[in-house]
Amino acid sequence: MTTFGTAVWRGGLKDGKGAISTKSGALKDYPYGFAARFEGQPGTNPEELIGAAHAGCFTMALSLILGEAGLVADEMNTKADVTLEKQGDGFAITKVHLTLKAKIPGCDAAKFAELAGKAKAGCPVSKLLKADISLDASLV
Repeated sequence: MTTFGTAVWRGGLKDGKGAISTKSGALKDYPYGFAARFEGQPGTNPEELIGAAHAGCFTMALSLILGEAGLVADEMNTKADVTLEKQGDGFAITKVHLTLKAKIPGCDAAKFAELAGKAKAGCPVSKLLKADISLDASLV
């Protein structure tokens, strides 16, 4: 499977404006720019989108692994904190921290930790990122 996202940019780095779109239309000309990325202004940024993609991919991977173990989650909530740091003359995503809270009937903490670790290792987005990926997983 191949899919795509697009970006349009007009202007310089700090005064320019961009728009991001996805093939599905989930994002259509959604604004992004320097102020949204580095100054906390409204709009999105690549790191936020990577976080959403990683959280979604990891959670789906865990759903698959749970099913293989005969378990089904009532609910799983995953947050992916993506860290962008200055390195030399540029920036790099240096780490991603996944925080998962899940309600899974019939699953104990030890089994949950094992399965969540497998999902982290097997998630295609985890495999793509070269960052340090950590995980806190808890049953609720």
